[in-house]
Amino acid sequence: MARQTKMNMPQPNSSILTLLLSLLLIFSCNALLADEPDPSQWNEVLQDARGQNIYFYAWGGESRINRFIDWAKSELQSQFGIDLQHVKLSDTAQAVSRVLAEKQAGNLDNGAVDLLWVNGENFAALKSNQLLYGPWAEDLPNFELVDAERNPEMREDFTVSVEGLESPWTRAQLVFYYDTQWLQSPPRSIRDLLEWSKSNPGEFTYPRPPDFLGSTFLKQALLELVTNKETLYEPMRAAEFEQVTAPLWSYLDALHPQLLRSGRYFPTNGAALRTFLSDGETSLAFSFSPNEALTGIASGELPDSVRSYVLSGGTIANVSFLAIPFNARNKAAAMVTANFLLSPAAQARAYDPAHLGNLTVLSMDQLTPAQRRLFESIKAGPAAPSLDDLSRTLQEPHSSWMPALESAWLQRYLIH
Repeated sequence: MARQTKMNMPQPNSSILTLLLSLLLIFSCNALLADEPDPSQWNEVLQDARGQNIYFYAWGGESRINRFIDWAKSELQSQFGIDLQHVKLSDTAQAVSRVLAEKQAGNLDNGAVDLLWVNGENFAALKSNQLLYGPWAEDLPNFELVDAERNPEMREDFTVSVEGLESPWTRAQLVFYYDTQWLQSPPRSIRDLLEWSKSNPGEFTYPRPPDFLGSTFLKQALLELVTNKETLYEPMRAAEFEQVTAPLWSYLDALHPQLLRSGRYFPTNGAALRTFLSDGETSLAFSFSPNEALTGIASGELPDSVRSYVLSGGTIANVSFLAIPFNARNKAAAMVTANFLLSPAAQARAYDPAHLGNLTVLSMDQLTPAQRRLFESIKAGPAAPSLDDLSRTLQEPHSSWMPALESAWLQRYLIH
């Protein structure tokens, strides 16, 4: 009898179950989203951020940058009650790998990285793997100061659309600098650099890829040597890679024997290039910080005789960004930090060669007279590149070219 009663019980309708489960999922997702900070409600974001810790993963290979972040840490604590910890990276890919590993392990809301200094290939990897939180960046109060409508590079990272997933922080451009005590007429193109190196062996070198500066040198050379530049602004196709890059490898094969220590040693980063020039081992170096010479002279690292310039055909320029991983623990504090770093006060300090010497992402037309004076009061010395030099810019190639170039360089020159 009991069996018969059980068999005659009404069975659940599968469509009703599906609907109930869908409603439960939507409710759960909305509950989670309700806990996320909304940058359009900025006062609430400021309130949520107070008392939060933030782990800022950023490159730690340059003492000036580390000191600037230390200053930002102090300001964030005093103004907003945020405790910033600078996690110093030697390669941004380390942080990208960590966020990806957390997602694969099911860590969806307790990530180690709150804010990440990122651009180019790493942003493309994060975006394609859905590892970023957002959009949020264009709702920051200070975002309007970059005037993105007139400066579209604020919305594009190595040809990849940003779509509000990262906030601009600083501009950069490849600039060469030299010691006029030993060199009067520096080479003005990549081809000239080879001929000059043949006449001045040991006077130049470049960092070993995948160091960002070394990889940028490869892209700069390829842009000048390739037959069709437009190819580099499209996604890299493996079938065409060898043919497109052949001029670069021929060039480097000829250049390497003329480098410092005959190309048997490649320095680790741009700071090493600065040291070589300061010590008189080389007479020509380069940096992705346009005011490298100014800041080096101000700190006593470089002699007063150093001057800067941009290659005649222009050099690669880009914008550095800050991103929030999808599972960051303290998103409110990350937003406040990104907004603070966009403030005129922070941007002016970063622009000052006495501190960092970076180009600002802010549009002067968007600033008040008092805010503009923060920048106008900073005087560039003779070691700085001219405004005419800095107007000659080249767009970064598509992000897919950078890892391919780095891998090919390592296979050709370091792996035997």
